[in-house]
Amino acid sequence: MTNSRTNTWQTLHRTKRVALALVVGLVIAMSWGAPQAMAQNLFAPVKKVNDGVITAYELSQRMAFLTILKAPGNLRDLAIEQLTNETLQRQAAVQADVEPTAEEVLAGMTEFAGRFNLEIEAFTKILAQAGIAQETFRDFVAAGVAWRGVVRARFAGRVTVTDDEVDRQLALTRPGAGVRVLLSEIILPAQTPAQMQSSNARASELSQITTLGGFSAAARQYSVAPSKQRSGRMPWMDLSNLPPAIAAQILPLAPGHVTDPIPVQNGVAIFQLRAMEETDAPAPKDVTVDYATLMLPGGRTAQTLAEAARLRSRADTCNDLFGIVGGENPAQLQREAMPIGQVPTRYAVELAKLDEGEVSTALTSASGQNLVFLMLCSRARDLPEDVSRDDIKRQLQNQRLQSYATAYLEELEAAAHIEDYTGQ
Repeated sequence: MTNSRTNTWQTLHRTKRVALALVVGLVIAMSWGAPQAMAQNLFAPVKKVNDGVITAYELSQRMAFLTILKAPGNLRDLAIEQLTNETLQRQAAVQADVEPTAEEVLAGMTEFAGRFNLEIEAFTKILAQAGIAQETFRDFVAAGVAWRGVVRARFAGRVTVTDDEVDRQLALTRPGAGVRVLLSEIILPAQTPAQMQSSNARASELSQITTLGGFSAAARQYSVAPSKQRSGRMPWMDLSNLPPAIAAQILPLAPGHVTDPIPVQNGVAIFQLRAMEETDAPAPKDVTVDYATLMLPGGRTAQTLAEAARLRSRADTCNDLFGIVGGENPAQLQREAMPIGQVPTRYAVELAKLDEGEVSTALTSASGQNLVFLMLCSRARDLPEDVSRDDIKRQLQNQRLQSYATAYLEELEAAAHIEDYTGQ
């Protein structure tokens, strides 16, 4: 998945990202039958936001999206919150005299559909089969494009990033620069294309979480990683031990905030930052890891886990491991040394938790029929990291624009005249 935290405007539209996840649910779900609530008073107002009205039809559609995604919490409250934010954003665009052109809307629809490797025609056909009109899709995209224009016009001039700030962030970005992080993880299954789409949709929804308790509850409910038993909590680790793609997402986060979905082997991952601190680490260097993998038949069964525990008790180093099983299962035992950025992401995340000689049994093979016995042989920092100053500057600008946009939306809501007609 494209790293949206390097895209200025994608990071501004939390509402847009949530709705993206909801539409994906329609692509992978069975056709949604018309709820009984839609049979009566389809266009009756359920909420008024200044001069704008949210209808029962809009609410029922949004709640259907959330139901398909099995979103946690009160679905009506979540749907109303999203629709209210979108109404306020459209009204702000009108007040700022910002109106997207037909070309901009078409480009937005094309980009939106392209996220699922679909042309607009194919995408809207899928939506139509689920009872979603093409006008609904177009209006949604137009609202997002307009809000982007509002934010750009109102705040772009206020966002300045100095060279000193870039230098500071650049130092923190480089491996070994004395930064360690405390993370929680959620790993969602993605062993088939349909499951990948489903997990991407749910991950996009869960990436909106901003509380430690909310993420912990989601990890216990949805994660397939063994860490779900610890509410997804991971131990302290050096930022440099993580793959650069993950480290780049984590670094700009505030505590409690969550990365965008990250594709990993047979899954989709998101990470929440719980804490970050500086240490007295040596000068920054790139990280190379030497690790061994042993495939144990049987998957995550009690018998296979017991065999893994037996091997762990006998092998203190990778050389010991090869001495114990090398002759018995040469095809199933592999050892590789490479830069952390080239290690498969799931392996890299597990290796980041380990010290030399330690073992992880958190993973299975793609089929689930083998347990992965993963041992860290050694870790070395030997090559300077080449980090783009433009990328760092863009990340800082994105952070500040997102902060401005969030505060402005809260200001619009506080000043709005809002009435709830249902009283629910």
